[in-house]
Amino acid sequence: MNINSRRGARQSTTRQHSHLDRFIQFFLLLTVAIIVIGYYYFIISSTVFQSNNYDDISGDDNNNNDNNIRGGAKSKAKAKATIGYAITVSGCPKTTTSGMLDGAAVLKHSIHLNSIQSHSSSSQYDYQMYALVHPSATSCATTQLAPLGYQLLIKDVPVPLEDIEGDYLRNKVVKNGCCGDKEFVKLHAYTLMEYPVVVHLDLDTLVLKPMDDLFDLMIDDDATDREEGNNNKKGIEVAFHDPLPQHTPIDAFFTRDYNMAHRGMKHAGVQGGFLVLRPSMEVYHEFQEIIRKGDFRPKGGWGGMGFGPFYGSMTFQGIIPYFYDHLHPGTGVELDPCAYNNMAHNPRDKPTKNDIVSGNCRNGYNRPEFNDECEDCRSRPIEEVFTTHFTLCQKPWECHAQSGDRIQERLCRQFHGEWYRVREDLETDMWKRGVVDLTDKGETVKVRGGIFQPQQFRGYCKGPGANGYIPITLPDSNEVVKATS
Repeated sequence: MNINSRRGARQSTTRQHSHLDRFIQFFLLLTVAIIVIGYYYFIISSTVFQSNNYDDISGDDNNNNDNNIRGGAKSKAKAKATIGYAITVSGCPKTTTSGMLDGAAVLKHSIHLNSIQSHSSSSQYDYQMYALVHPSATSCATTQLAPLGYQLLIKDVPVPLEDIEGDYLRNKVVKNGCCGDKEFVKLHAYTLMEYPVVVHLDLDTLVLKPMDDLFDLMIDDDATDREEGNNNKKGIEVAFHDPLPQHTPIDAFFTRDYNMAHRGMKHAGVQGGFLVLRPSMEVYHEFQEIIRKGDFRPKGGWGGMGFGPFYGSMTFQGIIPYFYDHLHPGTGVELDPCAYNNMAHNPRDKPTKNDIVSGNCRNGYNRPEFNDECEDCRSRPIEEVFTTHFTLCQKPWECHAQSGDRIQERLCRQFHGEWYRVREDLETDMWKRGVVDLTDKGETVKVRGGIFQPQQFRGYCKGPGANGYIPITLPDSNEVVKATS
C-alpha cells in the first residue's frame, strides 16, 4: 500500500475525531448554558412572584375589613412601628381572678386582632404588651399575666407618700378614687422609651378597630404639615369637632369622664381607662415633681386651677388634664368619647325613659354652647367605635343578659357580644380549642359547659350573673407558644 495513502487515511480519521470532540464539547457547553439560564430565570421569576405577593399582602387586601375583630393569623408585611400597650395592676383581686386573667387575655387578643399580625386587620402597626405591676400585686401578675405574654414591670409609685410636700394631698390621696396613690403607677407608661407611642388601657376595655390614624398623627406629623383650616385630614373624631392643635406636636390623646361631671365644675377629669401618649422621661420627671410638690387644694384641685375636686382628681384623672390643659396647653387632644373609650353613658343629667332623653348635656357644663346638643353615645353604631370600656355596661365576665329593647341596654349587649366573640377566637384560633356549633345545645354544653344564651355568650355562661360565668383556663405550654408568639 502506498505510504502516502495510509498517511492520508490517518489524517482523515484524525480530522473526524477532532470534529467529534468539538461537537461533544459544544454540546456540553450548550447544556451547561441552558442549565445556568434556567436557574437564573427561576430565581428571577420567584423574586417577582414574591414581590407581587407582598404587594397583595401590604396593599388593597389589608383594607378589606378594618372592622373585623376576628381572625388572628400572622401577617407577612413589615410593620410601620411597634406600639407599646400597657395595663396597670395595683393589687391582686380579693375574690376572683376572672377580672384579671380573663380581662387581660381578651384585651390582649383584641389588640392582636387589630394589629398587623392579623390578616383580617388593615393596621400597619405591631404591638407589645406590658403590665405595670405594683409590688403588692407581683404574685397574681406573675401567675395570671406572664403566661399570656405580658411583660411584667414591677413599679412602685413614682413618689413615695412620705415625700409629698403638700399636707392635704399626702393625707388624702391614699383613699382617693379607686386605688389611691397606686393610680400614679400608670405614669410609668411614659418611661417605655422603646416605642414611639404607648397606649394605656384598663383591663376592662376592648379594642374594636385599629387606631392607626392616631398613631400616624403622632409619629409622622411634626405640626408643620397641619395647615390652618385643614388640619384634620384623617378625619379623627375630636371632641366637640374642635380643630387639632396648630403649631405644636400632639403628645397625647384622651377622653373625659363627663359621666362624673357636675354643674359648677371648672374642668372635667379624664377617663382613666384610656390614654394614648408619647413616651418621655422628661414628662415623667415633671409628673414626679408635680406629685412631690403636692399642690392640690381642697376647693381648687391641682394648682388651685379647678382640676378637682372630683372622683379620682388627686391621682390620674386630675393630674393628666392639669398637665395637658394648664401646664402644656395644645399638646393633648380630647377625643370624642362615642368613638374612643365608649362607655354607653347617658350624656344628659336626667334619666332616659322609653328612649327619650331629658336634661342638660353634661359636657355642656364647661362648654355652654353645647348645653342643649350632645350625641348620645348609646346610639353610636358599634362599627364606628374604636374602643369600649366596661364601666356602666358592667363587666362581661358577669354574664349580664341585657336583653331589654331599650337604649340603656342595646349597645351594651353588643359590646358584651363582641367580648365573647374575641374570647372564642382566642380559644379556638390561637389556642386550638374545640369549635362548636352554637345551635347544638348538647355539643355546646359538652365542649364549653354553658348553655345560657349561647349565641351571645358562646357557651361560656351557665346562667346569668357572675356565678354563671365559666372562667378562662390558662393554656398549656404548647398553647402558650401560639398565644404569645
